[in-house]
Amino acid sequence: MSVNALAPSSISNSSVKGLTLAVMVAFGVALIALSAKVQIPFWPVPMTLQTLAIAGIAAAYGFRLGLATIIAYLAVGYMGAPVFAGPLAGPAYFFGPTAGFLAGFVVLTAIVGYVADKTASKNPFALFGAMLVGDVVVFALGFVWLAYFFVTSSGNTLGADIAWAKGVTPYILGDLVKMALAAALVPAISRLMKR
Repeated sequence: MSVNALAPSSISNSSVKGLTLAVMVAFGVALIALSAKVQIPFWPVPMTLQTLAIAGIAAAYGFRLGLATIIAYLAVGYMGAPVFAGPLAGPAYFFGPTAGFLAGFVVLTAIVGYVADKTASKNPFALFGAMLVGDVVVFALGFVWLAYFFVTSSGNTLGADIAWAKGVTPYILGDLVKMALAAALVPAISRLMKR
């Protein structure tokens, strides 16, 4: 009797692959949620490690799995699990001051994941460039929404000025460091895993 005859017929390669992918998505969601809780409490947008985690996951997972992970993260938060930087979650969170940044996370993931798929060697310079472009989009969407949020919630016509001063400027240097760290770590970890 062959070894294959002893293997359960209900377990196939595709189901093992599906389970592996589900575990990877769950791990990514947990990592992003944890990174959201590691923060410096700035107002109205806290400084977190989310962009580091999201860029790293996108670089490691690639386009499809990266997008599945960030969408799952947002869906879990939408359903009310406290995975975001604030103590609350749910549908209302998507209309708060950080909503533009949440949308930007999807674009960051898509850009970095696409470049990661195209550079099979996980070139840190290509990844860093993609991460910078994606991070600029995160800031742009976050800024536009925050400016709109300040104008509509307070009637203050200085919404853009406040949004720039409170939602962009304090974070630029930190995000440059986070993107450089993510771009360096992912290829290093990939090389270690191949040994």
